[in-house]
Amino acid sequence: MKFIHTSDWHIGRQFHSVSLLDDQRHVLDQIVAHIKDEAVDAVIIAGDIYDRSVPPAAAVSLLDEVLNTICSDLGVPVILIPGNHDGAERLRFGSNQLSQAGLHIMADLDQITQPVVLSKNGCDVSFYGIPYNDPESVRNHFSVDVSSHDEAHQYLVEQIDSVKAAKNINVLISHCFIDGAEESESERPLSIGGADRVSVEPFKSFDYVALGHLHNPQYKGEEHIRYSGSILKYSFSEQRQQKGVTLVEMQADGLKSTKHLALKPLRDMRILEGELEDLLKQGLTDPNNHDYLLIRLTDQNAILEPMAKLRQVY
Repeated sequence: MKFIHTSDWHIGRQFHSVSLLDDQRHVLDQIVAHIKDEAVDAVIIAGDIYDRSVPPAAAVSLLDEVLNTICSDLGVPVILIPGNHDGAERLRFGSNQLSQAGLHIMADLDQITQPVVLSKNGCDVSFYGIPYNDPESVRNHFSVDVSSHDEAHQYLVEQIDSVKAAKNINVLISHCFIDGAEESESERPLSIGGADRVSVEPFKSFDYVALGHLHNPQYKGEEHIRYSGSILKYSFSEQRQQKGVTLVEMQADGLKSTKHLALKPLRDMRILEGELEDLLKQGLTDPNNHDYLLIRLTDQNAILEPMAKLRQVY
C-alpha cells in the first residue's frame, strides 16, 4: 500500500500582508498530480490544514475544491487531523457523513482508539489519529493527572497501544513537537519555555508515524517517525528547506520505503545580500525577480530610497 504523508498546508496564510492563496493553490495542484502519478491508496494530512481556526471564505473554498478532487474525482481516501492552528470543532463538522465519501476527519479525542482501516493486496493498515491537544484538554476530557504535553501525549498513545491489532500495519498520525527536532520561525509555539516538547519513545511501537507541526522535512529517533514538513516556505528561516510531501510504501511486514516528492513554489523565498548597485544590476537579469525577498544591504554610506529602487527590478 502506498500513501502520501503531508501536513502544514496553512491555507489562508498571509506573508507580510500578502495573501499566499495563489502560491498554495500552485503547490496543492502539484500534490494532486503526485497522487495521480504515484497511484497512491490514501492521503494523510497531519494537521494545520488552515492557518487559523476561523479561516477566510476563500481558504475554505480552496480546501473544498482540493479535497473534492482527491476524494470524489480520483477516489482516493483522505485521513486528516486538526493541528494547533485549526479549530477542531469546525473542522470536524459533518465528519460522520463525509467519511462515507472517503474524507476521514479524526478530530475527536473520544475516537482516538477507532482507526480507519484500509486494505490493499493483503496488507491491512490501521490509521490512528491524535488531534492536536494540550495537557488541560486531556486532563479534563479523561480525568487523568497529566501536567505536561509529554505526559498528555504519552497517555493518548498508550490508549491506542492497548487496542491496536498486532496483525495489522499500524500508522499513527499526530501533530506535536518531538524534543530535539529542528524548528522554524514560522511555527506558532505550543507553549512557553519548551514545555511543549514530547518524547519520541512512545512512537517506536508503530510501523509509521506521520507527524505535523514542524515545517522542515525530517525524521526523529528512527526513520519511520517523520515530519513531512510544510508545503511552502513560510519564513525566511526556511529558505534552504526542500519542501514537498512524503511518499510512504507499506508491505505486509511493515514499512518498505519513504521518498520525498518535491513541490516547486510559484514564488520562492530567498535572502539576498550585497551592495545596492550590485543588487540592482543582478535584478535586471534575475529570472525569478518575483520571489519573496529579504534583502540585506552592506553599503557603508547613506542610501536614498533603497526600497523604491529595489522594487523597480524586484
